[in-house]
Amino acid sequence: MRFSKRMDRFGESIFTQLLEVKRQRTEAGEFVVDLSVGTPNIPPADHIRDALSQGIDDGTQYIYAINDKENLLEAVAKWYKKRYGVDLDPKTEICSLLGSQEGLAHIALCVVDEGEVVLVPDPCYPVFADGPLLAGADVHYMPQKKEHNYIIQLKAIPEEVIKRAKMILVSYPNNPTTAIAPDSFYKDLITFAKQHDLIVVHDNAYSELVFDGKKVGSFLAYEGAKEVGVEFNSLSKTYGMAGARIGFCVGNDAVVSRMKRLKSNIDYGMFLPVQKAAIAAITGDQRCIATTRSIYQSRRDVLCEGFTRIGWAMDKPEATMFIWANIPAHYHTSSEFAMDLVKKAGLIVTPGSAFGPSGEGYVRLALVQDEEVLKQAIKAVDESGILKAV
Repeated sequence: MRFSKRMDRFGESIFTQLLEVKRQRTEAGEFVVDLSVGTPNIPPADHIRDALSQGIDDGTQYIYAINDKENLLEAVAKWYKKRYGVDLDPKTEICSLLGSQEGLAHIALCVVDEGEVVLVPDPCYPVFADGPLLAGADVHYMPQKKEHNYIIQLKAIPEEVIKRAKMILVSYPNNPTTAIAPDSFYKDLITFAKQHDLIVVHDNAYSELVFDGKKVGSFLAYEGAKEVGVEFNSLSKTYGMAGARIGFCVGNDAVVSRMKRLKSNIDYGMFLPVQKAAIAAITGDQRCIATTRSIYQSRRDVLCEGFTRIGWAMDKPEATMFIWANIPAHYHTSSEFAMDLVKKAGLIVTPGSAFGPSGEGYVRLALVQDEEVLKQAIKAVDESGILKAV
């Protein structure tokens, strides 16, 4: 058998490796708390589940969707206008995705040719780089450093890289660093994109998970944004619908049209009952968002305060459902520390190195367990002695 050289660019997903460690511990009857994958354990609100159930009970809804239904596109347009103050044309500026990850895996196929450059944050969610690699592009990492509050320094990108670049991917509130970008960054980004003829893709999956009374909006709300790019948004974290795979690519009509054309060749659209659930989510009672936000903020406080108390200092994130934490000084790598955590304390976290070169020295913890479970994890880590230098 002969296989594509393309796959030589990829190793096994870190999440797959961590899942195997979890399986082994679980089968052995050992204590384990999994904070590695950001899969919400907060279910969708009743009105969302009811809409999904009604759709599933309707035997006519099992045909190919082919296209997004008009009422879904109109609902997304109204949602963006009401929530973000952004006007969208339902016919030309909105395309559904089978989750943002699907869109991020495919967008480079619409934009870049082999050997061209995509600018990607570092650290970043792995598919930000994997999608361009699948398209045969070269990836240039843009460091997000703590000394800059994890904000990309556009002026630091080498000129020779910019000349070959065609697309720039950004995401704030950011996974994994949890950073929020100031208005000035978006304004500079739009100017930068216009100067260098770059297409901007902004991932806005965490705009509702912002804590302590703060609030963020949409990249598309800034003047000129729609001229240079698109935004991805997702119902996974905001509405607890991760497994339903609902996302949207919205903004620049030329980019959206190519995304639609690509998807028309590789899938048959979103399952119709899921479209009904998506409409219920973004048009229905929005009090569920505040409830979800409050739960994540409370979990954040429990975890950060608890670990800081036992000697693993953690800054409280301003946003997202993650904590980005330094590894203890007596560990050399994030993978070494993560493996020790699971072996000695039963706590599974994601090594920062899984998110790119600048992620080394950190681990990411997802706030996906109830508070009592988080307290058990803190106790297990404390009793393991792992935080003390030998």
